[in-house]
Amino acid sequence: MTDTPNYKDTIFLPKTDFPMRAGLPKKEPEILARWEEIDLYSRLRDTAKGRDKFILHDGPPYANGHLHIGHALNKTLKDMVTRTQQMLGRDSNYVPGWDCHGLPIEWKIEEQYRAKGLDKDQVPVNDFRKECREFADHWIDVQREEFKRLGVTGDWKRPYTTMSFDAEAQIARELMTFAMTGQLYRGSKPVMWSVVEKTALAEAEVEYHDHVSDTIWVKFPIVHASAIGSELLSDLVPGPAYVVIWTTTPWTIPGNRAISYSPRIEYGLYQVVDAPADNWAKIGERYVLAKNLAADVMKAARVSEFKLVRDINPVAISACAHPLRGHGYDFDVPMLAGDHVTDEAGTGFVHTAPGHGREDFDVWMEHRAALEARGISTAIPYTVDAEGRFTKDAPGFEGAQVITHKGDKGDANKVVIEALAAAGMMVARGRLTHSYPHSWRSKKPVIFRNTPQWFVYMDRDIDGPGDTLRARALAAIDATRFVPASGQNRLRGMIAERPDWVLSRQRAWGVPITVFADPDTGQVLKNEAVNARIADAFEAEGADAWFRDDAKARFLSGLVDDPDRWMKVTDILDVWFDSGSTHSYVLDRREDLKPHRIVDGGRDRVLYLEGSDQHRGWFHSSLLESCGTRGRAPYDSVLTHGFVLDEQGRKMSKSLGNTVAPQDVVKDSGADILRLWVAFSDYSEDLRIGPEILKSNVDAYRRLRNTVRWLLGALDGFSEAERLPVAEMPELERWVLHRLWQLDALVRQGFDDFAFQRVYHQLFTFATNDLSSVYFDIRKDALYCDAPGSARRRACRTVLDHVFHCLVRWFAPVLVFTMEEAWLTRFPSETDSVHLQTLVDVPAGWRDDALAEKWAKVRKVRRVVTGALEVERAAKRIGASLEAAPVIHIADADLRAAVEGVDMAELCIASAATIVAGEGPADAFRMAEVPGVAVVPALAEGDKCARCWQVLPDVGTHAHAPGTCGRCADAVGRDAA
Repeated sequence: MTDTPNYKDTIFLPKTDFPMRAGLPKKEPEILARWEEIDLYSRLRDTAKGRDKFILHDGPPYANGHLHIGHALNKTLKDMVTRTQQMLGRDSNYVPGWDCHGLPIEWKIEEQYRAKGLDKDQVPVNDFRKECREFADHWIDVQREEFKRLGVTGDWKRPYTTMSFDAEAQIARELMTFAMTGQLYRGSKPVMWSVVEKTALAEAEVEYHDHVSDTIWVKFPIVHASAIGSELLSDLVPGPAYVVIWTTTPWTIPGNRAISYSPRIEYGLYQVVDAPADNWAKIGERYVLAKNLAADVMKAARVSEFKLVRDINPVAISACAHPLRGHGYDFDVPMLAGDHVTDEAGTGFVHTAPGHGREDFDVWMEHRAALEARGISTAIPYTVDAEGRFTKDAPGFEGAQVITHKGDKGDANKVVIEALAAAGMMVARGRLTHSYPHSWRSKKPVIFRNTPQWFVYMDRDIDGPGDTLRARALAAIDATRFVPASGQNRLRGMIAERPDWVLSRQRAWGVPITVFADPDTGQVLKNEAVNARIADAFEAEGADAWFRDDAKARFLSGLVDDPDRWMKVTDILDVWFDSGSTHSYVLDRREDLKPHRIVDGGRDRVLYLEGSDQHRGWFHSSLLESCGTRGRAPYDSVLTHGFVLDEQGRKMSKSLGNTVAPQDVVKDSGADILRLWVAFSDYSEDLRIGPEILKSNVDAYRRLRNTVRWLLGALDGFSEAERLPVAEMPELERWVLHRLWQLDALVRQGFDDFAFQRVYHQLFTFATNDLSSVYFDIRKDALYCDAPGSARRRACRTVLDHVFHCLVRWFAPVLVFTMEEAWLTRFPSETDSVHLQTLVDVPAGWRDDALAEKWAKVRKVRRVVTGALEVERAAKRIGASLEAAPVIHIADADLRAAVEGVDMAELCIASAATIVAGEGPADAFRMAEVPGVAVVPALAEGDKCARCWQVLPDVGTHAHAPGTCGRCADAVGRDAA
């Protein structure tokens, strides 16, 4: 008997140099070096010339430290946006930027000074600014390399920075535009003030944390009352009566100038009937309180019994005495109606210190004319200085400190409470834990403090009635696309309620407020020639020009009649104005970024993408700045992402030890793993990351890499001569092409919607299920064992070529290194890159809905069959599915019609299969989710083919190829014998 030959060399096994083990930490830097060598960024720009532009304007990160995981999320998302838009066939340029001015950098330099025992104020200001600039330069270089290592492609050689001379000049121009149009003014208002940092803060620079405050209930003696009907209050209530207020800031009592009430609240006059002898609230005293809060007040005051004397309308009370009358506070305290007063807590009255709160200031200014008509001074006292100490405007307390320079509680509350108790004006006291504003840099509490600052009007007409900055901004929000849509209402609510924009900061490192003002009136000098001279100087030498000793003479000489009349402003600009102006010196001035303001077909032209906290930060300031100078938003779309939490949903912190450093992930697993995590996450919510989540992404990556590796191996040696027309392909191949058509539409829409999670979950499922688990599994036999010229094998290789081109390009914006490696493995080139490609133009002719519907049914039947064979394999009744010849009973007529003419043995990787109409025997294998299908396993008849391993009756009947089936005998040819 002739021995069976070894047919191993006749099988067409996959062959590729694409390794199974990725080795990303080593491979990725090599690919980065190649991109540098071929200047991929410039190649991208050249390739995209003439296309429609898509501009993602980079919100500048702060140049003051290593990147954290939030940076990695943000920059990866931006890179995915620009790459997907480029793949869609647009010119999607990315220019990175950095925020360089402001307190965090200045604070770092001051810390260095303090460590050396030096005083910043003893150093020439421009020398100090030079050190700040050098500090920012250093961190820009560090962060640039860290961003590039993440696979982010952009114009790293020409980024923008807020501290470049041209940027500083343009920021000054933007500020001077506000001045020239009358939107800038110097005013005295309560602003949030950091005692630690000695500067005013904007809302965007404040975060809220729990804080324990002293609370006090204080009585204000009623001294003037009008008639209530035909009677006077003094006639109705013999003896003293008081309006009682409640406050969590006892230190603001010296700044009290009014009491606010609400016309919507019912008030009553209450008398203390019984209380301890040593109580602050004495028996017989009468208090005016909101009816809903009277019981709570009396409980806090340890009053055991009280009674309602009568209803009271606060309108009848025209004025009270300050509780410290006779101690330097000898003025009447008027009663003012205010919409901000509620009866949810306190007493129903709000102690009003217009120098220490926005609502207090607003109600004071609202009643200003009426108060002045009554002869009441409306001047707002400056009771607290920049150090957080009481001034002479707080008689009896001068020098006491609200907050120390370290951010701790001072003695101000204590001395005020003691004075009120000594004056007999305390009712009760306590403590309250509540949310309180803190500086987001020093993490210390801030105070509201009345101080002269520079503001931009929100509600003054700019160019006609109703054309206010607030109105412009609200209209621009309505014209902007928000992703997710909830961002629109969030930003709208902030703009609708925000006060005037405070622009000034009392610091050194930044762009100055480049105006000259009359020191007496605050009037701003409006002179275009002066403005031009300032801007030209900034272009040449930066904002340091403003701080030179000769700056005033340099900018005013020969251009104004009386230079001595004008004061040079020394405050610097809020850094949010810097970053909010970036559109003016990036989008409007760089030729490669200038947007086409006509939006074709509703497509977005300029996108801003940042974390959700930027509704009160960069989105907010950019909107106001652009609306103030251009009357429109600088963006067409706003996309926001959440924050990164640990695997348990906790905020990351060093103290918890739950931080994930992107540098560590890249070093251990590779940047593509981090990028895959971003793609698979729902960025519209807070994201989670940690060891287990990263491990699952590594596993997903391996599965996907294996899919690509098999593709590359199966396509080894593929040429155009093999390509088979679609019309000549089997149904299975045409189904795969239909799936490519389906996914192409999903991908294109998803890329335009920035719906990356939706896209990549679908693509991953397609790659690992439709391809690896179904199509590849079915077609391995044909690829390995069919003759090279067989139509089935040619059809498969043709489809695999289409799959490769689609899949690698679809995944290229996420797995930037892996897909580059795959592309170059198949198409070796010294200059080519997958990132220079666009998406495949999938033919509409690949669509076949009827076929897709049929094969959805075929796959249902297949699932039952493979399930039955898996049971047989587990029970060791068969070693492999090719040993089986299942009998498939199909009662469902639609399913039976679908599989008619389909080679179910081939689909189920069996050697034979029989279709029988009907329910099948009771002991047949069934799946509840596929009713009407039952499978009876059976062994295939015949012998095992030595080449393809199928069990067939004709094996051994082909003399020229012993031990083979007919298909394999034909494939190996007559020479095999």
